[in-house]
Amino acid sequence: MEIKELIKDDFPELIEIYQQGLATNIATFQNDQPAWEEWNKGHLANCRIGIFENNIMLGWAALTPVSGRCVYAGVAELSIYIAAESRGKGIGILLMHELIVQSEAHGIWTLQSGIFAENKISIKLHEKCGFRTVGYREKIGQKNGIWKDTVLMERRSKVVGV
Repeated sequence: MEIKELIKDDFPELIEIYQQGLATNIATFQNDQPAWEEWNKGHLANCRIGIFENNIMLGWAALTPVSGRCVYAGVAELSIYIAAESRGKGIGILLMHELIVQSEAHGIWTLQSGIFAENKISIKLHEKCGFRTVGYREKIGQKNGIWKDTVLMERRSKVVGV
C-alpha cells in the first residue's frame, strides 16, 4: 500500500468512495456529491491524502479549515472515508496516522471531527488515534428528515502549539 497526496486526477475515485459513505446515512449531513471545484475550494491545499493498492484508492482523508479567522489557522476539521470493500482492514488507522503527521508538519495544532453518534466505528477509530470526546450535540441537524446527534472529537498536537 502507498499513501500519497491527492490530485485532481484522483477525484473520480475519491468521489466514488465518498458516495459509498453517503449511502450509509451515518457519514455526513450531505446528500449530494460535490464537483471537483467545490471540493477543492472547501479543503486545505495540503493534507489531502489517499491510500492506494495496485493504483486503486482504498480510502482518503483531507482537512477543512474551521474558520477564516487567523487565530484558528491551526485548527482543522478532518474528513476520512474508506472504500466499502476496504473497511475493517486497518486502512483508517494508516490514513489517520499519516494525516496527523502531515497536519503537524503544516502547523495544525488541533484536529476536530463531528461524527454522527451512531457511527461507532468512526468514533472508535478516532479514539485509537488520540482523539477525545469534547462534546455531544443533540439534534444538531436533520438527515433525510431525521434528527441527528453528533459527537465532537478533537486531537490536540503534542508537538505543535505546545
